[in-house]
Amino acid sequence: MLPKNIKELDKIRNECRSMVAKRALLSGGATLIPIPGTDIIADIVILTRLLSSINEKFGLSRNQIEQLDYKAKSVILKVVKKCGSDLVGKIITRQLALRVIKKMGIKVAAKEVSRFVPIIGQVASVSMGYSAMKALGEAHINDCYNVIKEYLINKGEL
Repeated sequence: MLPKNIKELDKIRNECRSMVAKRALLSGGATLIPIPGTDIIADIVILTRLLSSINEKFGLSRNQIEQLDYKAKSVILKVVKKCGSDLVGKIITRQLALRVIKKMGIKVAAKEVSRFVPIIGQVASVSMGYSAMKALGEAHINDCYNVIKEYLINKGEL
């Protein structure tokens, strides 16, 4: 269900920010597992679930959009296209999450290398994992927020 006003929209954004912070901590912690590649696998799983949850909270999952009436669906899809997000209203697959992670390639590579340097490298790796996941989550929250805000403006609610 889509938020009906800016107050609901702001509440959802705050809930999602809290969720992103918690999942970013998990991502950072996954870098401490000493098996190469496990943090990437963890990031894919975390990101897949995180982006899907954010879409759902804002009422922008693919299924939720499909259930809207024609006019609402048309406006939402138009705004999503205008926003240019590849993730709003999509089914978030592992392949899509991996593609998003690959876009962050330099940070991922630096995180992988630094995790094998004792203590300082591990701290840096945890920090990079946290900040990358937080940045991805926050960007998606902003995309979803802007889509709904534009929808409410078009609808005359703002």
